[in-house]
Amino acid sequence: MRATRAAGYRPRELYERNPQLKAVIDLIANGTFSLDDRGLFHPLVDALLCHDDYLLFADYPSYVERQDEVARAYSDSERWTRMSILNVARGGKFSSDRSIREYCEEIWKVKPVRITLD
Repeated sequence: MRATRAAGYRPRELYERNPQLKAVIDLIANGTFSLDDRGLFHPLVDALLCHDDYLLFADYPSYVERQDEVARAYSDSERWTRMSILNVARGGKFSSDRSIREYCEEIWKVKPVRITLD
């Protein structure tokens, strides 16, 4: 991210050079998604074209590639099912309760307080 910024990141240039990205932004800008209210998303479009603080335009090509991969995987129902099952199975360690407990113990160094309700 820093290297991209240091190299003189100019989102408008990416917009002008990438016809697919330009088409997407133009759809947002021309009111397609806002019941023909062209001004509704003007602040968003302006922020992306002039600032793009999160370098979204720089990431756009890789985003499209990943979405294409997802579409290919989804079109193969056996592959998609296998991936879905493995994803759920591998997510077993995640638990919001466990995460909060670990944060309390390892980062914040706080102990639980027992509360009794009458």
